[in-house]
Amino acid sequence: MSPELIFATIAISLALVFYTWGVFGERHAGMLSLKHVLLFWAGLACDTTGTLTMSNIASQSTATGFDIHALTGMAAIVLMLVHAVWATIAYRRGSQTALHRFHAFSTAVWLLWLVPYIIGMLVGIPAIHLKAVCAIGTSVIVVAALAAVIVGRDRIRARRATAKGSLH
Repeated sequence: MSPELIFATIAISLALVFYTWGVFGERHAGMLSLKHVLLFWAGLACDTTGTLTMSNIASQSTATGFDIHALTGMAAIVLMLVHAVWATIAYRRGSQTALHRFHAFSTAVWLLWLVPYIIGMLVGIPAIHLKAVCAIGTSVIVVAALAAVIVGRDRIRARRATAKGSLH
């Protein structure tokens, strides 16, 4: 593994850590804080750095089949940028409506961001090394399963909160 690939892999993995920490930290706290906003920006910076490095590696390679990965990766960066900007604006305004809308958007962006992350992992790890089509399908299935778990947990929490509120 080349030093450039190691650097890109670490950067994108740090993006996963920062972004996940920010999204789920915000979900758990039930509010958006400056810490979460900074984590979103750190995730974006790491993902952009890793993606640009991977793009540089890919441009020097004769391998093909990464077109969908490149497209989804760039779309994910754009979504992350929109997300980080919105987080900054919502945090500064402090409006409950803006914060609530942001909360739902935040999880959706994280889930969409996972698609190219998982595709890259499945295609790029030599021990797995799936073909692009299989990697896309697998990543969509994994993300859909995660979304179902998150939505299910949210519904259970909402029911519990409603039941708890009706007891008082």
